[in-house]
Amino acid sequence: MPHAPPLGALLRQYAAGSALTCEPVDQGLLNRGYRLRTTRGRYFLKHHFDPETADPAALERRHRATQRLADLGVPVAPPLAGRDGRTVAVVGGHTYALHPWIDGRHRHGGQLTTGQCTRLGALLGAVHAGLEQVMPPKARTRPATSPHPVRSADPADTFALIDDLLARVRRHRPADSFDELARHRLLERRALLERHADRRPPRGGSVGWVHGDFHPFNLLYRGDAPAAIVDWDRLGVQPRAEEAVRAAAIFFVRPDGTLDLPKARAYARAYRRAAGATPSQLAAAVYRVWWERLNDFWMLRWHYERGDTRADPQFPAASALAVWWTREYDAVCDAFVE
Repeated sequence: MPHAPPLGALLRQYAAGSALTCEPVDQGLLNRGYRLRTTRGRYFLKHHFDPETADPAALERRHRATQRLADLGVPVAPPLAGRDGRTVAVVGGHTYALHPWIDGRHRHGGQLTTGQCTRLGALLGAVHAGLEQVMPPKARTRPATSPHPVRSADPADTFALIDDLLARVRRHRPADSFDELARHRLLERRALLERHADRRPPRGGSVGWVHGDFHPFNLLYRGDAPAAIVDWDRLGVQPRAEEAVRAAAIFFVRPDGTLDLPKARAYARAYRRAAGATPSQLAAAVYRVWWERLNDFWMLRWHYERGDTRADPQFPAASALAVWWTREYDAVCDAFVE
């Protein structure tokens, strides 16, 4: 098994019995996970190797937050504490956490009824409202008018990135269908940016604590109901409404790169009620996330700069979405604010 974790040392720290089986979990782009069965039960073992999120002290803080959310009734799967009371184990310089195994499956927006989309929006709203209760008071009182923590993309930088990626596409041999689509989308996006370069969003926006990576692979369903929100590695202070829009753009994108706007509308209404968000906040979030999508090429950067093709299946729909969203901007905005 590649990257096999040191099970003996880890399980001794957790008093979790002896390992019977350990199978890699395929889903997940930044960290490694394992389905683990021991003489004491079933677990999810997570190997945190993304350097941006693997700091043990920061992980412990995020773990405490998920436990507090669980106490509020939010469906999460807090990690288990080891013999020393800590929820993070460091073995051989690598960082691990052990979670209870949650039986469930991932569901994309196309598999959800309108009622379930409403429930999804209410769930994310409850996460945001709950985080405001459980996170440290000093951070909670950050003013709503604080500067936006992430500057919007500069189109000049994007034009340079497009040129670099086009050169990489040309050099790739043997050329394949992915190269052909990448070239088409890069040229198409450059033309769109040339028309809309003067629409760069200003700084500013209401911020709060967010999950940071809310999408179908980080939500498990048991039957028709959410069983657990997982992967809290990117918990932090960000514009809350933007997380709601960003999640919708992942849950509700169709294979042809359009959004299922009726489902997005049901989701957004429930989110606004649960989070106490205003239509104007959602409208501003739609604007910023649209601009983000217009300037974003992370899937192509993974493919051509890193040789990492795991995100390739997502590229056709995601790249088409930016084009469709630009054309149907008013309809998309209406779905989030009505």
